[in-house]
Amino acid sequence: MSAPRKLEPILEAHYNIKAATVRLGLATEDAEDKRGQKWLRDGVNRKVDPFPHARMAGQLVFTESHLAEISVRHESRVHGNTGKRNRPIARRRAANSAAPAAT
Repeated sequence: MSAPRKLEPILEAHYNIKAATVRLGLATEDAEDKRGQKWLRDGVNRKVDPFPHARMAGQLVFTESHLAEISVRHESRVHGNTGKRNRPIARRRAANSAAPAAT
């Protein structure tokens, strides 16, 4: 039996934060469009179940497989603000009705 062969490393395309948001469809290629960037950074920095990522030269980068996993995890995720509230929303009284009428 021959010795096992080492697999050649495969270089995937790497994307910075802006390119990753465009690739995921969260933002357009416009330089001023910052949508999705905070969401990706927050996902990477979560303590429990963080987004897959890599850091190269101090920069946050994502590969194609990282973006695919992020997309699969969140394509049909239920938002956290659904469901019944435990207590009713407090309503503020109007300023005019709060003060007693002067006589």
